[in-house]
Amino acid sequence: MSTTNAAGDQTDGSRADEQPPADAWTVMQRFYAAEAAYVAAGGFGEASYEHVAAYLDPEVCLYQAPGLPFTGTGTWRGHDGMERFLARFSEVWESMEFLEQEHWGDADTVVVRNRVRFRARATGREVDTSIVQLITVRDGRMLECRPFYWDPQAVADACTP
Repeated sequence: MSTTNAAGDQTDGSRADEQPPADAWTVMQRFYAAEAAYVAAGGFGEASYEHVAAYLDPEVCLYQAPGLPFTGTGTWRGHDGMERFLARFSEVWESMEFLEQEHWGDADTVVVRNRVRFRARATGREVDTSIVQLITVRDGRMLECRPFYWDPQAVADACTP
């Protein structure tokens, strides 16, 4: 139990009117919505990255699998790295639609199975695939993400003219 003094400070040093950080799944739901809106708006140069960045820890790290058309070096670090990744991702994809999501985890870690439909900008082709992500959250923001694509070849093929 915590108590609040006249200044509004709780005995643990936090403010009584502050919301506790969201659990990992809630953070990811918000991130996915911001990411999809960023991609749909055209990505880098067309959309504001600020809403996406709000759900990312300053030390965020994304580890992408090699061989996909948007992975680059495979490791994307910090807000700048994630913005570069999402710029590349938005160049490749015209849209992304989350069709199904299942999740397991706790306050700091979540495993998410996403069934996603992507539409490639270069070809207009769609791919419906599953991605499993292992995600760590710190203080209500994504710290680390490791996605695993069910069919990386189908993803790459959809983007190849």
